[in-house]
Amino acid sequence: MSGHTSFVERIALTFWVGAMWSIGYIAAPVLFKFAPSKTIAGDLAGEMFTAVSIVGIICAVILLIGLIGRPAGVIWRQWRLWLVFLMLALVLVGQFVLTPMMQDLKASGLVDGSDQARQFGQLHGVSAVLFLINSLAGLALVVAGMRPRQ
Repeated sequence: MSGHTSFVERIALTFWVGAMWSIGYIAAPVLFKFAPSKTIAGDLAGEMFTAVSIVGIICAVILLIGLIGRPAGVIWRQWRLWLVFLMLALVLVGQFVLTPMMQDLKASGLVDGSDQARQFGQLHGVSAVLFLINSLAGLALVVAGMRPRQ
């Protein structure tokens, strides 16, 4: 059973980190370069980042179940567990705190130089930093592997 769990964990981690890197560092920049307008690119990128957040939440739950299911005493000292918790928390903050705030600002109509546009830019910057942290944390998990060292 543990071999199966490790296989599922590896697939979940690969799917999550691959989605983050593909959308965040390939698809979104391509959209902003080739879409007919920044508004269209932003709307499409936002939808893709929402999809990545949903993937992240599902994969984090899978990973946490696998990590928590390991022998007690070993688990709570595992940095991998805490890193997955951190990554999940960052996804939840991004998706359920920052994204709705940015959507509200966009709905109010962003005018260059306005307070709303400035606030949107700040929230977008915070969101981008959280995404970068998650991308690097995911990379650390991929490089180190999800299996605990024996």
